[in-house]
Amino acid sequence: MPRTKGSKNRPKTTHTDYAFQIAEKQEAIASLTAEIASIQKAIEEQKNTLKEKKTALKKAEKEVATLEAKKAKADAKAAEEAKKAEAERVVKRLLASSMSADEILEKLK
Repeated sequence: MPRTKGSKNRPKTTHTDYAFQIAEKQEAIASLTAEIASIQKAIEEQKNTLKEKKTALKKAEKEVATLEAKKAKADAKAAEEAKKAEAERVVKRLLASSMSADEILEKLK
């Protein structure tokens, strides 16, 4: 006689303990909820740290800009003084070579 298709060795359906499965799932939910809360707390701390760092960066950038402006002003003043000193040396040299004031003004232009 030919065999029928399909296994005859199927497990018999037994009564499943739904209460135990519910308890396991509730424990998993509680665990995941706790992990989510800790992750959210860490994210908030990181956001606060980021905000503080951005504030410090802006402050430092403003200070650098102020210092660069002061440096440019000081460089311009030094260049102006150097020009003035050079002009004075040229005038003294021309005066020493017995040139008149009109001739010196003509050369300076």
